[in-house]
Amino acid sequence: MNKQGSNTLKAGRKWMIAVLAGALVVQPLAVPGWGALTGAQTVSAAAAVSIDKMSEEILTSGAKLLTYKYSVPRSGKTAAGLADVIQVDLQNPYVKLDVMTGRGGKFTTLQTVSGMAKETDAVAGVNGDYFNTAAEGAPMGAQVSNGVLMSSPSELKGMYAFGVTKDRKPVIDQYDFSGTVTSGTDQPFELSGINLVSYTLEADKSLSHVNAMYIYTDAWGNEQRPKNSSTTPSEALVENGIVTKVSLGKALAGTVPKGAYILRAHGTAAAYLKENLTVGAKVQTDYSLVSKTTGQKLDPTSLEVMIGGHTILVDNGQPSSFSRNVDSIGGYRARTALGYSQSGRYAYIVTVQDNAASSGMSLGELQSLMTNIGVWKGINLDGGGSTTMVTRPLGEEQAQLTFTTEYGGEVQRSVVNGLGVYTTAPEGKLKGFAVSGKKQLLIGETVSYSVKGYDTYYNPIAAANINPSWKSNNANVVVSGGTVTAKKPGTATLTASSSGVASTLQVEVLGADSLTGLNLGAVSAPLKAGTVVPLSAAAMLKNGSTVSIDPAALKWEFVGFKGSIKDGALTVTSVDSGAKTGYAIASYEGFETMLTLADVEETDWENFETAKSGFTFTGSPSSVTGSAQIKAGSGTHSNSKVLRIDYDMTAGTGSKYAYANLNGSSGQTLTSGASSMSLDLLGDNSYNWLRAEIVDAGGKTVYVDLAKTLNFTGWKRLTVNLNQYGNIAYPAKVKRIYVVNLAEGQDERSSSGFVEIDNIKTTSPAASGSFGLPTGIRAQMTVGSKTLLTNAASSTMDAAPVIRGGVTYLPVKYITDAFGGTSGWNAKTGTIRILRGDKLLVLNLNKKDYILNGKLKTADAATISVSNRTLVPVRLVSEQLGLSVKWEQETKTVTIES
Repeated sequence: MNKQGSNTLKAGRKWMIAVLAGALVVQPLAVPGWGALTGAQTVSAAAAVSIDKMSEEILTSGAKLLTYKYSVPRSGKTAAGLADVIQVDLQNPYVKLDVMTGRGGKFTTLQTVSGMAKETDAVAGVNGDYFNTAAEGAPMGAQVSNGVLMSSPSELKGMYAFGVTKDRKPVIDQYDFSGTVTSGTDQPFELSGINLVSYTLEADKSLSHVNAMYIYTDAWGNEQRPKNSSTTPSEALVENGIVTKVSLGKALAGTVPKGAYILRAHGTAAAYLKENLTVGAKVQTDYSLVSKTTGQKLDPTSLEVMIGGHTILVDNGQPSSFSRNVDSIGGYRARTALGYSQSGRYAYIVTVQDNAASSGMSLGELQSLMTNIGVWKGINLDGGGSTTMVTRPLGEEQAQLTFTTEYGGEVQRSVVNGLGVYTTAPEGKLKGFAVSGKKQLLIGETVSYSVKGYDTYYNPIAAANINPSWKSNNANVVVSGGTVTAKKPGTATLTASSSGVASTLQVEVLGADSLTGLNLGAVSAPLKAGTVVPLSAAAMLKNGSTVSIDPAALKWEFVGFKGSIKDGALTVTSVDSGAKTGYAIASYEGFETMLTLADVEETDWENFETAKSGFTFTGSPSSVTGSAQIKAGSGTHSNSKVLRIDYDMTAGTGSKYAYANLNGSSGQTLTSGASSMSLDLLGDNSYNWLRAEIVDAGGKTVYVDLAKTLNFTGWKRLTVNLNQYGNIAYPAKVKRIYVVNLAEGQDERSSSGFVEIDNIKTTSPAASGSFGLPTGIRAQMTVGSKTLLTNAASSTMDAAPVIRGGVTYLPVKYITDAFGGTSGWNAKTGTIRILRGDKLLVLNLNKKDYILNGKLKTADAATISVSNRTLVPVRLVSEQLGLSVKWEQETKTVTIES
């Protein structure tokens, strides 16, 4: 039993959390991400997962990273992906597990896994326990670090925890909390918990902090202990077992001093505090964990580490029935889990990737994976967008992101805690060295590599005397000393050798088929001499990551002007005579994007100082509440009027929407021909989604992503390329701007918050004829006939339209001839490039993939070759180029109009 001054803690009450509009709500019976508290246990349906170990890397003495490729049958198809597992040898005296907590080891201060690992010098780390995103940021399960119980477990059915005892034995079980406080009288008072947020008791629906006493230690970083408790606290500060301050009827000011704790009481507990916990009184707290399985007490001081989780997944080496309802954490998502081997020697930290390179897993599939890799008993941790793993490569000083998260790129969700892997080894002798440098290269890119030493315990050590020779196993890269230049797509193995010791690193030279997008950071600019356009080029990869590109490394083609690329910018030196439109076309191995230059103007579409629209709020479903109003902005926009959208999505189920409607249901007219929209946005770090809804002249609704993930706070300037949404028929109107919280992964996003929007601007052609495109054109073609009617004028094509598989094809040259633009065939790459207005369309022969303005897309039909003529799907090409298409079934006639 743990003793701390003079308290005792006791658990036994069941609870759940729900926060609405800053006030505690009693009625709901489900905690986001935890499933219904009264839900029945679910029998698992573990799927047959096949795995293949791809790599094994030593992280430190006693810990290694294993990467598996998995495949699993789903609905008659096979899904595949990647799983990363850290195996920790608990019998190795030089490695240990410990919790990582927020910032500075404090609850209420969320931090990314990378940030926590860096702060605590972890060799590796993973996200940890579930937590209520609407509360302060404290785990819902037990947390122990080096024998100190930092938070008590929640009384929720079927919630398991993972721990390691100080004699290095792993444990997985369900735990209650039992504790009392004693002072001035032999009669102890029951403690309700340590460092817990407010909640509603499951058994009788009463509020957690009513007539209850809690311990808040210096691990609690917030001045409120806790917020939204619906109670008035009385508090006593205890230092070195003595009460040093008392506040009756209100909280003590400030946070808990280091090494001290505060007893927070209400009602009957406050009466006990008033009578017994006077200044100078001696206080003792006694508490322990109690196994729900055996009823035995577990002294927290006997534990090296403990971290809370969710349902049990594996027991006795077999998939287990779920210990609680898992409906709210279903689907195919990124996953995090913990377990140990049958012998108890090995702990397994398991993650499953969900990104462009991996399909995620269901919980049943995760069970199968875990049993395949040797887990004897294991539990589920927080997953989805929270799933993050960092690992330290050999020779490196800090852990790095192991794989792309669900959010894409390097983006990580801030979480309440994590589990870290730490080395306790002394400094050893130089054992070897590892090659350090980029693992993905762009063709033409030159990168310097180095070697970094590691000692006998596989920890970094100085390697100043290592002067290796370098070589590559193929011609995909050219090596000169430690400098490598990428030449051809594919993989290459770099080898560094010194004194009979060699180390290798596999690098990938990215080809065009690795890309899903190519972004220049700008979409339009004025076509006039002297224009300078800063560029921030980046390639989006199929694995979900983003790679920055030096614009000078791209192949450039200038149409309609002369220009140059230097110091990360495009400079227009002169404009060709008669040119109304210019194109700066950038290519990476045939993957093309462009910047359109024309007579453009920036319009102050809405600055909210004298708002052009009235704004009203609508929630969907009706349980979503909030407001949309024009008011003075926050922070750096305090002297400006802004649109503020407040939302509360706590109640209700399914996907939720908080709409700011413009002019009721009529909307506000969008600048004609707008190619981009920019805005200042104040984020709330909710991880929700901000969109705008546009309805065009034809009644088509276009949903524009203003911020795919609100994963930031403070003001940011954002630019949205409207061209990526295809043809918008004008006049068009912006109907509403809104916050979205999708049903899937809803537990990982904040249910309430606010955003502010200011200075919305659009960029568009200065006049309708800026692109020099003809208007009022009507072209007709009939399947099987080479006759083309353009505004009733007849001409002959060299190939007739055909129908293949229900798709109508025709030679694209006659579309661009009639409606403006250019098209060209590249026999080397098997592609057709079409330029029209502000659209660049690249089609691949015999492939459904195509590129529109630097973004990879997939069509319903591929470009084909008939009688040595390349034919394109008419509807795909015409609609992507901003034209309307009509089909007459009886005559098999296609009519295209501008």
